[in-house]
Amino acid sequence: MRISLGISYNGSQFHGWQRQVGLRTVQQELETALSKIAATPISIICAGRTDAGVHASGQVIHFDSDVNRNEFAWHRGTNSYLPADIAVQWIKPTTADFHARFSALSRTYQYRIFNHAIKPVFNQAYATWIPQPLDRHVMQEAGQYLLGEHDFSSFRASDCQSLTPMRNVQALTVSQNGVWLTIEIRANAFLHHMVRNIVGVLLTIGRQRRPAIWAQEVLEARDRKQAAATAPAQGLFLTQVEYPALYAIPKPVNDSLTQFMEAKT
Repeated sequence: MRISLGISYNGSQFHGWQRQVGLRTVQQELETALSKIAATPISIICAGRTDAGVHASGQVIHFDSDVNRNEFAWHRGTNSYLPADIAVQWIKPTTADFHARFSALSRTYQYRIFNHAIKPVFNQAYATWIPQPLDRHVMQEAGQYLLGEHDFSSFRASDCQSLTPMRNVQALTVSQNGVWLTIEIRANAFLHHMVRNIVGVLLTIGRQRRPAIWAQEVLEARDRKQAAATAPAQGLFLTQVEYPALYAIPKPVNDSLTQFMEAKT
């Protein structure tokens, strides 16, 4: 039987998603908890691996198991074995052709910025503090140069293992609510550090150090050295993975503190 799950986690205390010997990772914690419920080793596959310090409210995984457990046992039982910074949001049996990574139509990330002269006290792990004023409108304008299918070599990490730099950015918006700025990017898939490198360029433009057209110039250069510094990890959230309707994947519940604080602004 193939089972799909929706996962949320606070990435602050993890060395990323992928299992690594001697390091605390999200994959390791989940596989350990699921294996306790199954009483046999469980191996999971995720929609998209996240780096150290990156959060998720909409991660999706799947695993295969012949063990007879009901949905309540898989769901509540697994949560009982997980630490406080990971939660299973939902769980449902799925068809054998479902694949958390390869069945995905798109991934959506949000990058959250606290834009105020005084540093935040309560959101240091969940947003990036930018004390200088940012021009949201010019950042929004710059982002539109990145829409569509392009070679994103200028925005990939040097250790990126993808076989191709081609990606299709379907939407990019920069919104503001008081002192909070949110950069939301949806694409068919992402290269390693691609979102954080795009944010780095948009922040440079938002500080008015470069014009909006610079985003296009960086893209066309296909050279990572021509872009800006990689934005910090703590502002980044994987918020949703979209699948064909036939799989009936539930929408994620976003319980992040920044969302709460935005609503109170």
